[in-house]
Amino acid sequence: MSHFGVVGLQLILENKNNLETIEQEIRKVRSLFPWADMVVGSELNLLGSNTDNACELPGEVEKRLCQIAQENALWLMPGTLFEKSGSKVYNTALVINPDGEVVTRYRKMFPFQPYEKGVTEGDQWAVFDIPDVGRFGVSICYDMWFPETTRTLAWMGAEVIIHPTLTGTIDRNVELAIARSNAAINQCYFVDINGAGNLGTGQSVIIGPGGEVIHQAGRSREIIAVELDLNHVRHCRERGWQGLGQPLKSFRDNQVEFPPYQPSALSPALNDLGPLAMPDASSSQVG
Repeated sequence: MSHFGVVGLQLILENKNNLETIEQEIRKVRSLFPWADMVVGSELNLLGSNTDNACELPGEVEKRLCQIAQENALWLMPGTLFEKSGSKVYNTALVINPDGEVVTRYRKMFPFQPYEKGVTEGDQWAVFDIPDVGRFGVSICYDMWFPETTRTLAWMGAEVIIHPTLTGTIDRNVELAIARSNAAINQCYFVDINGAGNLGTGQSVIIGPGGEVIHQAGRSREIIAVELDLNHVRHCRERGWQGLGQPLKSFRDNQVEFPPYQPSALSPALNDLGPLAMPDASSSQVG
């Protein structure tokens, strides 16, 4: 089986505990789309975007999400939440299988600094296999602005990247371009699900392995149901999208050693940028 049904939940939620609402939406998905295999939510949709609501994993919230996955016989990537671990807080995505088991957790590697204050970056990649379907990878929102993140997941074999997002700013259109680029240069599906209303500008997007837009949502509530064909990814990687470029093979076969990734590499250009800090009024003045 290479076909796999994914349903993205672009919901209008409040900045609070939204578990009950999300559970209701998942049950609707199971009723409306009996062919669905996975439900995907947006970033920080579960408990809101306040780090004061961070919870420990495993814990009661995760336990309830596992029950929801099992009761609806779905792979569940319900979005992300702030995870409290000792004195640290992470932005964490869960992957739960239809038996209600946590397959993996992924901590956002690039928190949106300096805005996502008090959040520690993760340092572990997350890929997982769905039996008889293929390999999936996980990234979160700002991660995709760093091409190394998606390239590493593709290098690890990911054919589909699941990407919960929370963007309510004017750069959403830029993100749509980045999502298309990530899909095309890594020859993978890219499933980018954003929040709507108070928690995002919507415009969730699902991209195919040639960078083609399969669906782009509007700005309000939308339930996005698509069927992915992972054999199409394999065909594109083998022959090129529309018989054209084969970038993963070229990356594999090229022997160039990229200077930024060499041990102890230094960049005067980057060092001169100064500290990562919130812009103030003086920094916007010219001349």
